[in-house]
Amino acid sequence: MNDAIITATRLATDLAGDRPPVLLDVRWQLSLPTPGSSADFDGRAEYADGHLPGAVFVDLDKELASALGARGRHPLPDLAEFGTAMRRAGVSADRPVVVYDGGLGWAAARAWWLLRWTGHPDVRVLDGGLAAWDGPLSTEVTVPAEGDFEPAPGGAGLLDADGAAALARTGVLFDARAGERYRGEVEPIDRVGGHIPGAVSAPTNESVGPDGRFLPAAELRDRFTRLGANDAEQVGVYCGSGVSAAHEVLALAIAGIPAALYAGSWSEWSADPSRPVAVGPDPQ
Repeated sequence: MNDAIITATRLATDLAGDRPPVLLDVRWQLSLPTPGSSADFDGRAEYADGHLPGAVFVDLDKELASALGARGRHPLPDLAEFGTAMRRAGVSADRPVVVYDGGLGWAAARAWWLLRWTGHPDVRVLDGGLAAWDGPLSTEVTVPAEGDFEPAPGGAGLLDADGAAALARTGVLFDARAGERYRGEVEPIDRVGGHIPGAVSAPTNESVGPDGRFLPAAELRDRFTRLGANDAEQVGVYCGSGVSAAHEVLALAIAGIPAALYAGSWSEWSADPSRPVAVGPDPQ
């Protein structure tokens, strides 16, 4: 099994073993924001209604992102605050972590990417999310022992706006949003529709099947290769605000293709009137 994802069956086995993973419940859903605020849905109530036994709820908007602003709608969190949140959730450097959400996979992928980027060596996403789990659920609020994880971000794997623009010219930059937003036909959230010039449309929902599980690694690699990714090219991904793009980075990891994340994504890019905007089905 790919070391970026884990099946529900394997997770049940690991939880019964001598070194069970830390479980993070990151249920969240993007909603249309009102001006100047975020209307995103968090899954705290759903967590209270039932979660994997031992799982700790993590709030994407408050613990996996900073407040919306010039850097986008979900800019990266303050690292000290992120570290505090992860330690409070029981995350330690020498213990595996499994993250899950309600099934879409975007929020879990955001947590996976942040932990990997900040140096955790063993983080996986539950493939298919909570819907894939057929074991018991718990309504008890988990209060774990304090972890010891100290985030230490690496130099690779993160793009800023200038880096994304350059990569669109010299490598492959994927746009993980729906095709109609890439083409500029609709834009329900950000200031203007369209895409970064040179970016290739690669909607992340095409990386999963009807059950929400990722396509097999070989199929994912074939898909991304057809879209222009190969071993000789640097690859980056962006979306609306850096959440669904993390899901595409995860899909690329399953395919064996390293990729960087433009965390500010379209919400940062489009907020700057000096940045060029392309429309239509072609990258340019």
